[in-house]
Amino acid sequence: MFHKVKNVSPLPGYRLSVQFAEGVTKLYDVTPLFDKWPAFQALKEDNVFYDVAVDQGGYGVVWNDDLDLSCDELWENGKEVKTPFDGLMAFSDATALWQLNESTLRKAIAYGKLVNGVDVCKFGKQWVVSMDAMQREYGNPKA
Repeated sequence: MFHKVKNVSPLPGYRLSVQFAEGVTKLYDVTPLFDKWPAFQALKEDNVFYDVAVDQGGYGVVWNDDLDLSCDELWENGKEVKTPFDGLMAFSDATALWQLNESTLRKAIAYGKLVNGVDVCKFGKQWVVSMDAMQREYGNPKA
């Protein structure tokens, strides 16, 4: 299954905090790559490590044209950590994972299928929904 990267933050000690679309956060230690792949030594120079960004489309993370890590590598070798935001995802991510239309989720709120403040919440213009509520109402993700 494709685990789309939503956000990445560099941490001291050459670790990455990686947030995935499913509402899961993992810590990934880059240091083993320094010996395994010499190209990753470049991350030690001039704070290059801190220039990490999410690859277009969420397929992984990138530093430059030569250095990147796939979402699969980050998912499989990252260590899951608990955060207050675990299990929450944007409507856009939920609709992509379950292959639904955003209007379907808005109607589910209007009809009481998804309860505002319990299953979903709006932050500014962005709606978020819990993974548990999506699985309860729509089963396992399709994508």
